[in-house]
Amino acid sequence: METTPNLLIQNAKPVSSNHDGDDSVDIRIKEGVISEIGSGLKKQDGEQVFDAGGAYISGGWMDMHVHFREPGYEHKETVETGCRSAMFGGFTEVACMPNTKPAIHTRDVVEFIRNKSEHQLVDVHPIGCATKERKGESIAEMSDMKEGGAVAFSDDGDPVYNSQVMRVALEYSSMLGVPIINHEEDLALSRPGHMNEGDVSARLGLDGTPGIAEEAMIARDILLAGFTGGHIHVAHISTRKAVDLVRRAKEDGVNVTTEVCTHHFDLTDKEIESRNFDTNVKMHPPLRTQDDVDAMIEGLVDGTIDVICTDHAPHAIEEKEVEFIYAPNGIIGLETAWSISVKRLLQSNKLSLQQLMDKLVINPRQILNLEIPEIKEGQSANLTIFNTDEEWTYNKNEVRSKSKNSPYLGETLTGRALAVYNKKRFAINTLKN
Repeated sequence: METTPNLLIQNAKPVSSNHDGDDSVDIRIKEGVISEIGSGLKKQDGEQVFDAGGAYISGGWMDMHVHFREPGYEHKETVETGCRSAMFGGFTEVACMPNTKPAIHTRDVVEFIRNKSEHQLVDVHPIGCATKERKGESIAEMSDMKEGGAVAFSDDGDPVYNSQVMRVALEYSSMLGVPIINHEEDLALSRPGHMNEGDVSARLGLDGTPGIAEEAMIARDILLAGFTGGHIHVAHISTRKAVDLVRRAKEDGVNVTTEVCTHHFDLTDKEIESRNFDTNVKMHPPLRTQDDVDAMIEGLVDGTIDVICTDHAPHAIEEKEVEFIYAPNGIIGLETAWSISVKRLLQSNKLSLQQLMDKLVINPRQILNLEIPEIKEGQSANLTIFNTDEEWTYNKNEVRSKSKNSPYLGETLTGRALAVYNKKRFAINTLKN
């Protein structure tokens, strides 16, 4: 990708804590820094011009929960293709989970990923393992990984199951000032579930995973966080009772934050029945009930849920095109996250644009102690240009990920990211339809 240090963005509506998105401005970027904000700015020599046409502009979006699969599973996704997918979705920063091969459990793997992403527009922040090789037996080399660039620790894909190990992880990570992100699952209660346990699973004859498998582990981690003073971040929350647990813990002053995936506030377990066992609606945590979906939205509205993420989980076609019970969990989500957020949160007036930016721009970076981009003169330019009303069709030609496992293929969506700018690089997202 060519560098674009000097860019003039015309006719864009800023949305941030200081801008409500009502008025259009021009933004001049020189050597990657916002040098001027005003009206009627004219092109200067050596400057590229992009007319936003009245679209919105915000700080670059961040997804703090993605799987880029490299190293070890490059047939699913690579750092390069994952960044390409993120750009199309409007994201300029991501944090990638450590269930790679080898796992991100030592500093050299952290630095490998950082080096791989150095020349990409998207900043890729590795999340190191909480335990060595993700085995849950002993704490990984957290301090060394943090020095190498790790921003948090997790065994995602599996929970830190041993309570004493989790206690030590929380105590150690709190000294480093970073969160433990736990995959909240009591394995004794959840396995071998292939979907949510409930009326639909009973009707379909599939082994289900009950919500209590998630809730029991969250309750344990909240208690441990309160006991140790550590910061627990609940990954991909999905049940009403889980949201209630986090809500009460926050009220009690426990250092707990949480995220929700876009599919968990959009789709329900009935999709498995209506789509005739389509493996692109198989994920973990599984799709839950409509009441749980409603609870996710309520949690976003009242601030219990801090962050919108995707759990972007690419799988090769041959891995997903099998019987439902044999298919791996997970879907890609970076490219459709904004449209789903528009449909479920903005069009329904559940959240304002500014509140959505809190979930996509500010909160994930606050949780991971990263610099928050601002639309202000003198600040490094890290920007997303987007709309909320354009209709477009998400077909296989539009997929930028290396994998195609999305339940939204073929659907007409509303709202998309038009362009992104970061690290002196500029990318325009042109549809292929």
